[in-house]
Amino acid sequence: MNKIVLQVGLLVFCLGIIFFSRMGLPVQDVLFRSFIIFVSLTVLLSIIVIMFIKAVNKVSADKQNDVIENNHRK
Repeated sequence: MNKIVLQVGLLVFCLGIIFFSRMGLPVQDVLFRSFIIFVSLTVLLSIIVIMFIKAVNKVSADKQNDVIENNHRK
């Protein structure tokens, strides 16, 4: 999952370079702005992925507890 987040971030970094370079900005500004977008997007996606994985694990644990309780009642 981390690889996917990093690859999406790198894709956005490359697209940012293309977008900002077409605006006629200096190379340093292009790289700086693209890097800031890369870092912020990667951190945001990492947080979303962590929350998603925790939610899936919680649902899975709840279902497992229900199955265990149903087996003890029988």
